[in-house]
Amino acid sequence: MIVTAGFLHEAHVQRAALGMEGLDPAVITHPLSTLSDAEIEARAREAVPQIKRILLGQ
Repeated sequence: MIVTAGFLHEAHVQRAALGMEGLDPAVITHPLSTLSDAEIEARAREAVPQIKRILLGQ
């Protein structure tokens, strides 16, 4: 899961409600909805190292 920092608490609540406490989110800078395409691309690049770490279990 990828979530902005502004919604991290809600992501943790949903994770617990679904019994998926072991699921680590990749957290990117908030906000996302008002950004340009270039800024969204930068957010995606921000998530990549976290996603690799999560997928590789590091």
